[in-house]
Amino acid sequence: MSKRVFQVSSFTPTAQADGALSAGTWAALKPGSSTDILKIGKMLLMGQASSSAVTATMLARSSSLATTPSALALPNSDGPANIAATAVSTAPVAFVASTGAPNRSPAVGIPRLNLTFNAFGGIIQWQTNPGSEEEWVAVGNNTASNSETLLSSANVGSAGAIGADWFYEVL
Repeated sequence: MSKRVFQVSSFTPTAQADGALSAGTWAALKPGSSTDILKIGKMLLMGQASSSAVTATMLARSSSLATTPSALALPNSDGPANIAATAVSTAPVAFVASTGAPNRSPAVGIPRLNLTFNAFGGIIQWQTNPGSEEEWVAVGNNTASNSETLLSSANVGSAGAIGADWFYEVL
C-alpha cells in the first residue's frame, strides 16, 4: 500500500457539457495496471481566480478513457506522501493532457462528487475517514467507466482558475 499526492498547480476547469472535454480544462487519474485499485480519500481545491467565479467542479468517471495520456510535467507532480515509502510495482497514471480527451460519463447511474465553490480565494476540501465506504475507488486500467477519474467542471457559469491536490492510496 502506498499513499500518494497528485498535485495540479493551476488550471481553469472550463464549464462544459458531458462528453469529450477540452484540452487543458481537466485533470485525471487512473490505475497503472489492470489489477491495481486506487482509493481517493481527500480532495483539496484552492481558488486562484482574480474575481468572483462560482466554479462547479466535479469528480466524475470517464465513459471513454483518454487515449495516450501525456507524461505529467512540472509544475504538476505525483508521488508518495512518505518519502521512505516502497515504490509501487506499477505507477498510477496522473495526467492533465492526452492525445484524445476523456469523456465525462453522462449516465445517471455513474456517481459524481459535486465540489462547487467560489474560486476567488475559496477553498473546498472533501475528505473521508480511512477505510470508510465513502472513499472514491478506481479499479484497473481497462476501458470500463470505473477505471479513470476526472476532475472537471459542469456546464454551469464561468469557472475560475484553481489548484488541486488529490490524496490517494494504491492497493
